[in-house]
Amino acid sequence: MHPIQEIITSYKSGQHIGIFSNCSANEYVLRAVMRRCKAHGLYALIESTANQVNQDGGYTGQTPKDFYEWCLALAKSEGFGESELILGGDHLGPLTWTKLSEAEAMEKARRLIGDYVLAGFTKIHIDTSMRLADDNPGERLADEIIAERGARLCLAAEAALQKRRQKFPDAANPVYIIGSEVPIPGGAQEHEELGVTSKENCLATIAAFKKAFDEKGLMKAWERVVAVVVQPGVEFSEDDVYEYDSKKAEDLCSAIKNDRFVFEGHSTDYQPRAAMRQLVSDGIIILKVGPALTFALREALFALENIEKIALHGRGVKLSRFSGVLEEAMLEKPDQWNKHYHGDEQKQWINRAYGFSDRARYYLPEPAVKKAIERLVSNLSEPVALPLLSQFMPMQYTRVRDGTLVNSVDELILDRIGDCIDDYIQACCQGDGSPDNK
Repeated sequence: MHPIQEIITSYKSGQHIGIFSNCSANEYVLRAVMRRCKAHGLYALIESTANQVNQDGGYTGQTPKDFYEWCLALAKSEGFGESELILGGDHLGPLTWTKLSEAEAMEKARRLIGDYVLAGFTKIHIDTSMRLADDNPGERLADEIIAERGARLCLAAEAALQKRRQKFPDAANPVYIIGSEVPIPGGAQEHEELGVTSKENCLATIAAFKKAFDEKGLMKAWERVVAVVVQPGVEFSEDDVYEYDSKKAEDLCSAIKNDRFVFEGHSTDYQPRAAMRQLVSDGIIILKVGPALTFALREALFALENIEKIALHGRGVKLSRFSGVLEEAMLEKPDQWNKHYHGDEQKQWINRAYGFSDRARYYLPEPAVKKAIERLVSNLSEPVALPLLSQFMPMQYTRVRDGTLVNSVDELILDRIGDCIDDYIQACCQGDGSPDNK
C-alpha cells in the first residue's frame, strides 16, 4: 500500500491525520522540509509542478529525472531515509502548453506524465482542467472532456510504469489525484469571489472520470485514484488570504464522507493553524503548500540583508544587495509577476518584494540573484550578533538563546522556513498535535 493510502485508511478509521505536500524546487525549502519531517518521524511529500520541472527543463532547468535524482541526493545529505520520501508531480497535464491545439498540447502532456512516472514519482496529480487553443474560450470545459483527457494521460502513466518495472521490478504503483475544479497554480491572479465546489459537481466529476477510466480499460488504475481536487473556499492573492469556512464547505465534504476518496486542497498557503486543522478534519487531508515556503525564505533573506548592512557598515566589504538585485531581475523579466500584481507603480513595487503570491520565487534561480544570496551567506559567516538577531529574526533569536538552534546563517534560514512547515505538521498530526502519521 502506498504511504498516502495508509494515511487515508487511518483517516477513514477515525484518526485526525493528513499529509502536507511541499510544492517547491528550492534547495533551502526542501532541506528545511526534510529536517522538520525527520525530527517528527514523518513522510516528506515533495512535489514539482509542471512549469517548474518538465521535459523541456521548466523554469528550474530540470527534467523529472533530474529533479528526482537531486531530491534523493538532498535526502542523503540530510540523513533522510529514501523510504520516507514521497515524490509527486503537480498539475501534470497541458498546463504549460495551453496556447497549442489539443492534439499538440496533449502529446506534450503525455510525454510529461510518462517522464514523471518513468523517473520514479509515485503521487501523480492529473490536471486537464484548462482550456486549450481549440477549446471554446467562453465556456468551461465539460467534465466529460476533462475526464477523457485525464484518462488518456493515465494510460501514458501506466505504460511508463510498466517500462520502469523492466529496470526496477519492485517499482511502486503510483496513486492518482483527479479533479475538474482545480485552483490555478500560484494563487489567484486577481481579487475574486470564491465559490465552493458544489456536492453535485464533485460527484459528477468522480462519475465522469470513472466512466472515462472504464472506457479505456483503466479500472485497476482507478482503484489507485485516492483524492479529488476541489475548491473548498481557500485561496490567496497578492495581499489577501481567503480563510477556510467549514460551514460553507459542509455540503461538499459530505460527498466523500462515506466514500474511499479524500480531498486535496490547493492554495492552503497562509491559512491559520486552526483553519488547516479544520480542513483535515473535514476530509481535505492533503494540504498543498508552495509560495508560503519561499515567502518565508524571502523573509529570512531580507532579514539577514538588514543584519548584513548594519553588521558590516563602514568595513569596506562589498554587500550582497540581495533585495535590489532581486528587484532588478523582476523588472528585467516581468512575465512571471505582471499578471498577478495590480494597482499603481508603488503598489506593484511593494508586492514584488512582499506580496503573498510570492512571484519572487521564480527569480531565485536567476544567476545574479543566486550570486547575491551566496554573497549574503558569505558575508555573514560569523554568528549574528544577538541584538541584531532579536531585532530582525526574533523567533530564531529565542531558539538560539534556548540552545535549540545554531547561530549560523544557513541554520537561521532553514529554521525560518521551518516556522511555516510547523503549521502544517500541527494541522496534519493526530488530535493532540503529536506527529504520528507514519
